[in-house]
Amino acid sequence: MDRKKLGFGIIGTGAIASHHAKSIQELQDCKLVAVCSSTPERAKEASKRLGVTAYSNMEEFLSRDDLDIVSVCTASGRHMEPIIAAAMAGKHVIVEKPLEVSMERANRIISVCRQQNVKLGVIFQNRFNPAYLKLKEAVQNGALGKLILGNAYIKWYRDEGYYKNSDWKGTLSGDGGAALINQGIHTIDLLLDIMGDVESVFGKVKTMVHNIEGEDIGVAMVDFKNEAMGTIEGGTSLYPGYKDRLEIFGENGSVIYEGGEIVSWNFKSGETLANNAHQISSSGGSDPMAVDYRLHLAQFKDMVQAIRKDREPEVNGEKALKSLELITAIYQSSKEKRVIELK
Repeated sequence: MDRKKLGFGIIGTGAIASHHAKSIQELQDCKLVAVCSSTPERAKEASKRLGVTAYSNMEEFLSRDDLDIVSVCTASGRHMEPIIAAAMAGKHVIVEKPLEVSMERANRIISVCRQQNVKLGVIFQNRFNPAYLKLKEAVQNGALGKLILGNAYIKWYRDEGYYKNSDWKGTLSGDGGAALINQGIHTIDLLLDIMGDVESVFGKVKTMVHNIEGEDIGVAMVDFKNEAMGTIEGGTSLYPGYKDRLEIFGENGSVIYEGGEIVSWNFKSGETLANNAHQISSSGGSDPMAVDYRLHLAQFKDMVQAIRKDREPEVNGEKALKSLELITAIYQSSKEKRVIELK
């Protein structure tokens, strides 16, 4: 693709759309050209706030010749339809996590985007945190040696208003569940990116505090294909909410990553963390909007480069599928009270 400015459009005008808009506006070779909301009133408000044309008709929105990339910020269980519509219109897509709320719907998205030859990127912005990349580099370079244990802790808190003021959060159709698939999925994605594929999982989820269909607490024991083990603990009922935490243990050392920062770096070799100055502290432990938009910006830059250079985005559909597969397996395990083997 030539160096013309790439035109972005946003579908969905909820809170996270502001991170997308801000990121797009900071990309020098891109521009936000339109927004789309199924509610005309919200479309009008977004148009005024962002200074672009707004639509409440998706077909009209997608017919714009200057629209190259569609950013999907709708409810999780309403991702498939706009993504497929965008792909069929020849538009590249970047979508908020999770890709969808079921493996069937997620696989359908991936299939259509492949058939239409459009790029599909899924927002897992924490993969772009410099501190996380430092941890990943240590693992890939073999500094930790054989991996033994990986733990993901997402002990967050959301008040009743968080769910009450939304028509989809915490619902099975709109959210696919709650604490694990919405909040926990970010840290679970990092766990899988470090530890590799899962062989089996045994999990339990419950709804203890909130009046919602999905879970507000969940735990799981994980066996990875590399013979390492792991645990997951997540919730939105854990007052007052703590920083998300990733613990990686290998035969030669360990690293603990908490709230976007490396807080412990211990190796038998005596190696120390040389430069910790570029960390981006970012955690939504008690506030869903306390997430630093700069990580979204980094992922949007990657998406643009993927289009320019005709390569896969750093987090494509297949990579995003892994955390969804594990979380849905945890839900299945809890329902059926048995260990679930993954493919």
